[in-house]
Amino acid sequence: MSKDSSKTTEVAPKAVAVPGPAGHEDRPYATVPWSPWAAVLYAILIFFAAQVLASMVVVLAPRLLGWNASRIDHWVNNSVVSQFWFVLMAEALTFYAIWWFVKRRGSTLRAIGWRGVRGWDAVSALSGFAVYFVGYAVLLGVATHLFPSINVDQKQQLGFSDVSGGGSLILTFVSLVVLPPLVEETVFRGFVFTGIRNKVRPVGAALITSALFATAHLQFGSGKPLLWVAALDTFTLSLVLCYLRHKTDSLWPGIFLHALKNGLAFVTLYLIGTS
Repeated sequence: MSKDSSKTTEVAPKAVAVPGPAGHEDRPYATVPWSPWAAVLYAILIFFAAQVLASMVVVLAPRLLGWNASRIDHWVNNSVVSQFWFVLMAEALTFYAIWWFVKRRGSTLRAIGWRGVRGWDAVSALSGFAVYFVGYAVLLGVATHLFPSINVDQKQQLGFSDVSGGGSLILTFVSLVVLPPLVEETVFRGFVFTGIRNKVRPVGAALITSALFATAHLQFGSGKPLLWVAALDTFTLSLVLCYLRHKTDSLWPGIFLHALKNGLAFVTLYLIGTS
């Protein structure tokens, strides 16, 4: 066997036509070598696994330093630094797990939307934000009319409750505005949406992906009532993000839109809300 023949060859993504407007040529998009079931199940698995592993590290690291139980409990529940390390590790593990799976299947991150930033990506994000804002207002109005018991004032538990000083604000900003858009877009609109789109029409793939994304924001296990208002919010947002992913063949417009939404929440909660 020759030296070259022993190397693993990378599988080129297969092109499938995206239905375009009447009278226009269809634009091809790349499929990926994994099934919708694999995309959904693997995403759920790594979501929980990354959370558990990050929690273990955050708790075990101070134990190795000789901290007592009371000090560890206070640090885990009240320290911005501990929350930052938890988010950083969970997001890093999740991104690595996606990269590993994609590489093992002979594909690349480019096939799930990781490509160079283009000049109109920010414009697409701003346009998408306007659509999301109107869409969420309409959906929330319909939902509260049909289900008056929905608590629209219920707050999402972000884990950053004692943020004061420049350092804490920077760590909170990175944890909420920078890391989640990068990783969540990679997982949901990149890995999951692209995998489902292999077998399901883009509209159906967007609905399934958005339902999964909304479910992840219900805050199961928090000890609080399910956060339906956040689920409605993230479902609407995800529909727009899936549209941007499908139409631009890139994750960047969605990342910019996601960061813009989270950034506005950060300003409201931690800058305006504390002034």
